[in-house]
Amino acid sequence: MEQKDIVLDVRKLNTSFISDGATVHIVKDVSFQLERGKTLAIVGESGCGKSVTVHSIVKLLPQNARFTAEQVLYRRLDEKTGGITEFDLAKMDPKGKEMRSMRGADLGMVFQDPMSSLNPVYRVGDQVAEALMEHNRGMKKSEAREKVLQMFRNLGIPDPERRIMDYPHQFSGGMKQRVVIAIAMINNPEIIIADEPTTALDVTIQAQIMELMKELQLNMGKSIILITHNIGLVAEQAEDVCVMYMGRIVEFGSLEQIFENPLHPYTKALLRSVPVLGLADDQKLETIPGATPNPASLGVGCEFADRCPERSEACSAKNVPAYEVEPRHRVRCIKFSQFKEVD
Repeated sequence: MEQKDIVLDVRKLNTSFISDGATVHIVKDVSFQLERGKTLAIVGESGCGKSVTVHSIVKLLPQNARFTAEQVLYRRLDEKTGGITEFDLAKMDPKGKEMRSMRGADLGMVFQDPMSSLNPVYRVGDQVAEALMEHNRGMKKSEAREKVLQMFRNLGIPDPERRIMDYPHQFSGGMKQRVVIAIAMINNPEIIIADEPTTALDVTIQAQIMELMKELQLNMGKSIILITHNIGLVAEQAEDVCVMYMGRIVEFGSLEQIFENPLHPYTKALLRSVPVLGLADDQKLETIPGATPNPASLGVGCEFADRCPERSEACSAKNVPAYEVEPRHRVRCIKFSQFKEVD
């Protein structure tokens, strides 16, 4: 795969938090690549570090956070010339002009909760227009209004001329999420980061929102990072999958590799816990034994070892590297130590 086909290259990203004088490591040596025009799903249980990972990429972290990375390389494509310009986000000041210019323009963010992502005292049209005018100094309000109206039409918001004058409380949950997507998309960014975009929405609206994002990706050639714990969404939306557990990527591969040939015991357990149509009355859903450990109490070894049905003494002896079992299919499990170790 050529470098120009990789829009985001993350290597050895680490994020920790200072709490009561102690350092708690939440994201550990995370590395992945996002292909241009593709969707990468980051999946795992709540609290595994998915949201912290993407917030680290865009440098939206609280003051008690500590972030390091070997690189977070974003490759901007010039559509006119086909040229590539590289930016290492890891080296940028979170509050600096360069990083602020990236957010919204190159990196669009769909936050987890549409209810709290919108300011309740501003009209929704003004909130979308603000995101547009922030990155297009000198743009006339009339021009911004037309672009907002067109975005609302693209997103299927009915009667946009009237709805841009409404306040967030006048929108349903699904329509609020469309407005949040409009804010993320209005500057035509190359990468869309969708952090649990269907949380708090009913199943029908979930399907509409995800179909909408898929259409935007296909029509506009966007790259998407989808954060979710919903395996069904992953199967419908993603080309590549990162499986995370306790701050580490335990398995990475294409959708087909992960679903048809899961290697890590945690990946297998996640797939077995998904409800399936036609389940017999006497057949119970499988659950993952044990509970998610406290990240502050973790020592060396595989974080999943205490819950793993396939564990051995070697699992707790040392930190387990990732092994490449087949091209682009990596797993962090001691059972595959005969394969090539990768960063």
